[in-house]
Amino acid sequence: MTRLDDLESQSIFVLREAYARLKNIALLWSLGKDSNVMIWLARKAFFGRVPFPALHVDTGKKFPEMYAFRERYAKEWNLDLQVEPCPPIETVDPTLPPAARSAARKTEGLKAALAKHGFDGLIAGIRRDEEATRAKERVFSLRGAEGIWDVRDQAPEFWNHFNASPPPGAHLRIHPILQWTEADIWAYTQREAIPIIPLYLSRDGKRYRSLGDMDITHPIPSQAATVAEILTELRTTKVSERAGRAMDHESEDAFERLRVAGYL
Repeated sequence: MTRLDDLESQSIFVLREAYARLKNIALLWSLGKDSNVMIWLARKAFFGRVPFPALHVDTGKKFPEMYAFRERYAKEWNLDLQVEPCPPIETVDPTLPPAARSAARKTEGLKAALAKHGFDGLIAGIRRDEEATRAKERVFSLRGAEGIWDVRDQAPEFWNHFNASPPPGAHLRIHPILQWTEADIWAYTQREAIPIIPLYLSRDGKRYRSLGDMDITHPIPSQAATVAEILTELRTTKVSERAGRAMDHESEDAFERLRVAGYL
């Protein structure tokens, strides 16, 4: 098996475990490259159909290309799309830096979605190589009341044995692509011909490497106008994947505070 075959097999196993062992789950669809790969993997895992909702916690501030992608592929992939809005920024912790505070609206929107639907599992497209705090995650990660994450209280995961029994009031975050790298995501996207949002490709010498809200996400200099060229660029770049995310350039602990409070 190739590395991509091995990663695909592991991710499909995790998705099937989550579906078999939890009662009410959803897949968090952010519309970006990672969550699109997750949708693709879920369709493979369940023979062409995603048997749980695709949940988009919507800030209302995404790029128009992202909303167009959502409407098109929710239909083409026959998804049970559920869109839940985020509350206004005035309800968010005012001690956070501006960009982190804006991003934290997703945390509050996610809490509201959990209360509304009673999910005991949320499938999320995070990767350990993307950000230092995410590197501390487990594949099946317990979230307590209000979505709080205690990074010091995580069950060991030996030989693919996962704790899939959250206590009342808690839920699990399931991370099928935790072991993947950014290069793996793009190599798999290329191999499988997975549709992508064109913002990832260079235009006028710039492209988006990571997609979020319009007002807190910025493009990076790049000439990579195809997926193959992105893969070539990744072999030599010294620019971090989240270099275009405004909140990653604010206070040192802002992202960790968001993650502990329930952010993705």
